[in-house]
Amino acid sequence: MPQLLHPLVDFNEPLVDEAADQTTNQKIQPEVAFSWSNAKTSANHLLTQSTGRHLSDLESVVLQGSWQGKTYEELAALYGYSVEYLNKDVGNKLWKKLSEATGERITKKNFKEALQRIWQEQLGATICLPIPSQSINKPLECLFPEGAVTLNSPLYIEREGVEKFCYETVLHPGSLIRIKAPKLMGKTSLMNRILAYAKDKGFYTVYLSLDSVDRIVFSSLDRFLRWLCLVTSRQLNLENQVENFWNTDILGSNDNCTAYFEECLLAQVDRPIVLGLDDVDRLFPYLEIIEDFLGMLRSWHEKAKIFNIWQHLRLVVVHSTEVYIPLDINQSPFNAGVPIELQEFDVQQIEALAHLHQLNWVSFQAQKLISMVGGHPYLVRLALYEIGSRNLTLKQLMQDAPTEAGIYSSHLRRHLEILQQAPDLAQAIKQVVTSPTCIELDSMQIYKLHSMGLVQRKGNHVRPSCWLYREYFRRALT
Repeated sequence: MPQLLHPLVDFNEPLVDEAADQTTNQKIQPEVAFSWSNAKTSANHLLTQSTGRHLSDLESVVLQGSWQGKTYEELAALYGYSVEYLNKDVGNKLWKKLSEATGERITKKNFKEALQRIWQEQLGATICLPIPSQSINKPLECLFPEGAVTLNSPLYIEREGVEKFCYETVLHPGSLIRIKAPKLMGKTSLMNRILAYAKDKGFYTVYLSLDSVDRIVFSSLDRFLRWLCLVTSRQLNLENQVENFWNTDILGSNDNCTAYFEECLLAQVDRPIVLGLDDVDRLFPYLEIIEDFLGMLRSWHEKAKIFNIWQHLRLVVVHSTEVYIPLDINQSPFNAGVPIELQEFDVQQIEALAHLHQLNWVSFQAQKLISMVGGHPYLVRLALYEIGSRNLTLKQLMQDAPTEAGIYSSHLRRHLEILQQAPDLAQAIKQVVTSPTCIELDSMQIYKLHSMGLVQRKGNHVRPSCWLYREYFRRALT
């Protein structure tokens, strides 16, 4: 999968150009970058409004292949279908559905221009509005950034190839997807879309956030696993049989939970179950639970390679990469499944978000924001919200950003608290932010700081991932 890392920037260059900053208030309409991701989003939006359904897997294959200029013959050779089937049964029906949705004739030859025009029109309702000097009524979607991005929100930005890969993976029998990234990177938003996709395919889905669970549930492994079985049964609308089924005289907690899933859940349904476990890092401090629980999940994944009934269970597990203590950092939380590590936004993605916030930005402003926050999704969204709300300008935001008066003060203090609990890490990041060039650290320090999103790696050398962290920690740790 492509790695969408933001470019390295020169931290010594001027960060604000006052004249360029004024372009945020000019009534211009810059060219909007139109990518395959935009085209797919536009097509899905059209089909959802017209038919109530998204693109099917094969429709996505035909649409993307056509986007890349491939013929039906080439697609047939790549994916193992007949040319006639892809052409008449998939392609022609897709173009017909898009034609009906748009009210114009869409073909394999002209669909790109049509989707781009529709995409521009959708953005145009926001982009082309004159921006008055006083406060304005923002679109409903441009709310304060907090929590997951809703399924129908245009503010969700796809990482090219990541969503499609996850959608394909969750369809595989017994699959395990592990989504990991620092906090506020969009992990839950991605999980919700995987679950929605699976539900659209007819699967049962269960979503469990461990962050909202009462602390008493974590008092023992047995209590936690009973809770897991109970809430899973409820979400599947199955009878709760935990008390009658649990055998504490002979079986251990993991064995009881495994048997419950096999005999009381998987055996009772006629379709696959996708179990989504969010905020698993909430368990990390509970060593008496986490090691056995993660071992059990791995065993379920392995069982699917042997027993048919376990192929009906698919797991999507989300955890932050920021929590280490008291877990042994040398032990990966999982040793199985498909790892998905979310990357940051690039210039084009930030421009698209800026337009949705009624900001007529060009690449200059987007690059300035990247130099400050490194493309971190939440930090980008917060900046665009504040600027789009006319609470401050890009210049003011960048001046205050690394201070306690800036909009990122809570985010920065949270990182500082983590570092203060690990003095060796605090000393390491202090060396990084006070050095004018990349410096070398030991492998474990690099791993930890990169997992927190604080540094960029270049071999065994690192530098601050963005100007915001350099300036804040240079002051806070001195």
